[in-house]
Amino acid sequence: MDSVASENRAGLSAIQAPPRQRAAGLPARPGARPAGGVLAGVVGLAASLLLAVTVQARPAVDGMPTVALAALPAEARTTHRLILAGGPFPYRKDGTVFGNRERLLPRHPRGFYREYTVRTPGSPDRGARRIVCGGEQPTRPEACYYTADHYASFRLIVQ
Repeated sequence: MDSVASENRAGLSAIQAPPRQRAAGLPARPGARPAGGVLAGVVGLAASLLLAVTVQARPAVDGMPTVALAALPAEARTTHRLILAGGPFPYRKDGTVFGNRERLLPRHPRGFYREYTVRTPGSPDRGARRIVCGGEQPTRPEACYYTADHYASFRLIVQ
């Protein structure tokens, strides 16, 4: 049986396997890509990215959006490890009281929250990224929140 030429959605010719091979998902000849190879690859990549985003998206907890620790930037994961270890922190302001003036985090008495800088590569200053943790013991926080926009929004960090 010979391969059959067909036209794909872009109007380009593509070689397809004979009907029996197509039904089995086989290419027209050994080593050949299935018809629409580039388009199929792009669609497959898009589906993979959508799946990755779907897996990382988590439901809100008490109305607060969440983010998996593993989904945070590497610099944020490093900062989180330093928080649990009690330092040493790269910035003098790390570990200072966060006042929650924006009232975006759950309300607690002053002194409950502490802020920590998440390094931003290429930034000449501390940048906008922070982790804010709350609890009685700084090395055992009850909850930590990530902000990439200098306190305009927060996401609860979940394991």
